[in-house]
Amino acid sequence: MTKEEVLKELESYGNEGTKSVLIKHGAREPFYGVKVQDLKKIVKKIKKDYHLSLELYDSGNSDAMYLAGLIADEKLMTKEDLQKWVKGAYWSMISEYTVPWIAAESQFGLELALEWIESKDENTTAAGWSTLSSLVALKADEELDTELLKSLMVRVEKEIHTCLNRVKYTMNGFVISVGAYVEELTDLSMKTAEKIGKVNVYMGKTSCKVPFAPQYLQKIIDKGRVGKKKKTARC
Repeated sequence: MTKEEVLKELESYGNEGTKSVLIKHGAREPFYGVKVQDLKKIVKKIKKDYHLSLELYDSGNSDAMYLAGLIADEKLMTKEDLQKWVKGAYWSMISEYTVPWIAAESQFGLELALEWIESKDENTTAAGWSTLSSLVALKADEELDTELLKSLMVRVEKEIHTCLNRVKYTMNGFVISVGAYVEELTDLSMKTAEKIGKVNVYMGKTSCKVPFAPQYLQKIIDKGRVGKKKKTARC
């Protein structure tokens, strides 16, 4: 499919209700408000297409940008591509999901995550923490630097309540992800979560809530899901 064909199909799936919800979360024109379940219908036709994913992301259309992440070929994505993507990730659905998913699946995940969390830009920093969360979900424990993860956990404990809004949200998610996917660090994650306590994040005019990390982690533990890795970060 060409970019024009994809945009036309995206328009056909546009939903005003979905669009209204996404605007409340931070999306802005131009976009159609396509449900993820409909995006995945297009993914089935395309599979992975590196060049098309770049074209769709460059369109600036939020639906197309999210779709770009679903069809991106992580093996072909360059560091320059990912840097461009994070720079263009203007709201949380793209900066905390689309870009981190592909970064984590690429060969540059850890390098870029550690660079991005030092950024002064809120969305870029949030993308960095989200990339780290995806990395621990994907990588086998023996591939992870547990000492680095421990030091990052200490950093979160010290800084989370004074960070920018979406950075707080993604730091909280990082603590949960480490506890959920790295069995060796589950106890540390729980202790960190308890020390952090409630994390206050402005969620816009939405009913969304910040997960209370100790409670969230305990549910994962109770269900016996600790350490169960993902095959892909994308969803």
